[in-house]
Amino acid sequence: MTNPNSPSQPTVTADEASDDAGGPACVMVFNASDPSGAGGLSADVGAIASVGAHALPVVTGAYARDTAEIFEHFSFDEEAVAEQARTILEDVPVQVIKVGFAGNPEVLSAIAEIATDYADLPLIAYMPNLSWWDESQIDLYLDAFRELVLPQTTVLVGNHSTLWRWLLPDWSSDRSPGARDIAKAASSFGVPYTLVTGIPLPDQFIDNVLATPQAVICSEKFERFEAVFSGAGDTLSAALAALIASGSDLPGAATEALSYLDRCLDGGFRPGMGNVVPDRLFWAQPDTGDDEDEDEDDGTDDGHHGLHGFEMPPHDTKH
Repeated sequence: MTNPNSPSQPTVTADEASDDAGGPACVMVFNASDPSGAGGLSADVGAIASVGAHALPVVTGAYARDTAEIFEHFSFDEEAVAEQARTILEDVPVQVIKVGFAGNPEVLSAIAEIATDYADLPLIAYMPNLSWWDESQIDLYLDAFRELVLPQTTVLVGNHSTLWRWLLPDWSSDRSPGARDIAKAASSFGVPYTLVTGIPLPDQFIDNVLATPQAVICSEKFERFEAVFSGAGDTLSAALAALIASGSDLPGAATEALSYLDRCLDGGFRPGMGNVVPDRLFWAQPDTGDDEDEDEDDGTDDGHHGLHGFEMPPHDTKH
C-alpha cells in the first residue's frame, strides 16, 4: 500500500492549522487511559495542550498500573473505539492523528480503517516498549500494527532498542543498526519518516535522529539523565503531532518536540514511590533554580540533558 503522506522532501505539515475562528489546531489521539498520569492519554492531552494545540482523546482501553510498572491492560472493543472517533470527526476538523497503544489487533484494524477514510491527515504512530505484556499478545499486536497501521503512518516514533527488536529481528551485523537502517525497515511497510530516539553514543550521550532510508533529516545529541522516567515516548510523539498540526514543518517540529521533552524531563517529579513523571507543564511552574540530572531508562525513550530553552507558543501561532 502506498502511503499518501510520502513526499520526497520533509514538508509534512497540516493543511489547516486551526479553524476559521482562529482556535488551536486539533489532534485526534488514540491511546489507553493511564491512572498514574505518566503516559497514555494523560501524556497526550498534557503535551498537546502545552505546545498550543487541542487534543481529541479517543480511549482504546485502560491500564492497571502505578508509577513503577504496568500490571494489566483492559481493552475496549473496536466498535466502541470507532464510534468515539467517527462521532467527533464528523463535528470537528482534525489536523493530525496520533496513535499510541491500541490494546489489540481489532482496535488497530478499526483505527487503520479510519485513517484510510481520512488519508489526507498526517498520522504519527508511537510504538512503546511492550515488555510488560504477554509474549503471544505482543507478537499479535506487533504483526497487526506492522500490517495495518504502518502503511498509513507518516512518522513512526520509537526508542532505538524497541524499533530494532520489532523491525529488524534478524539483524546480524556486529554493529548496531543506525537510524537509516531502521527507517529503511519501516519504509518497506510504507513509512516515509522515522524518529529514532535513545541511540547509544559514547560518554553517556544519546542521539535522536529523524531519518528516511536515504538521509538523516535532523538529529539531536543529548547527555543522559540519571533517573528512570515513565511516559517520555508518549510525551514526545504527542508534542510532535501537535506541532505539525499547528503548522511546523517536520524537521522543525521534531527539533522543538525533543527540546520540549527535555524540559519536561528536566522538571520531572516523582508523585509516588516509582518512576519519575515528565512535567509537561514545566513552563507554568515557578523557577526554583534547581537542576537535577535525570535519565529515562524504561526501555521506551531515553531522557535528554542540556537542551536549549523552550518557549511556549501562543495558541494561534502558525509555526
